[in-house]
Amino acid sequence: MEQPLREELLEILRRESYFEHELTLSSGRGSKYYIDCRRTLYLGRGAYLAGELMLDLVLAQGVTQVGGMAMGALPITDAVIGAAYRRSLDMTGFFVRKESKPHGLQQQIEGAFRPSRVTGVLDDTVTTGASCLAAASAAREAGARVSAAFALVDRGEGAREAFARAGLTYVYLFAAEEVRARAG
Repeated sequence: MEQPLREELLEILRRESYFEHELTLSSGRGSKYYIDCRRTLYLGRGAYLAGELMLDLVLAQGVTQVGGMAMGALPITDAVIGAAYRRSLDMTGFFVRKESKPHGLQQQIEGAFRPSRVTGVLDDTVTTGASCLAAASAAREAGARVSAAFALVDRGEGAREAFARAGLTYVYLFAAEEVRARAG
């Protein structure tokens, strides 16, 4: 992994995505800070850096397909498959709806999902891992061999243990403490 690119992305996360504020996370837990990675991932340079760096983590696990729960995993999935395309790699992406749509093809999994591929689930920020676990369950039910979970930022609040119980290797780019320390 290229350290200058990692440092640049960490700085963008600090500047664009880190907030000290009392709030409730999607896990239901309270927090004194929030890392809104979408603010970084919807910047061209942020998406580029995240895609390149996360792709290295994904490839190291032998994964050729990534996805996660809509809406949270969409920008990071797009960044990773964009990076794979730039490197002429055959990587597919998908997202999982909480429930199938009542119209169209009525699918729960959307995108270029291929059950035959080694699959990883991902999210931008992971606390307990619940969203990734829900995506992994849906992908497994659809026939995929899900082997790993990935996060741009790990909050260090139980996801590692939850993924281990589900038989998933867990890899993340940044610990939340790195972002917080940079902001300090």
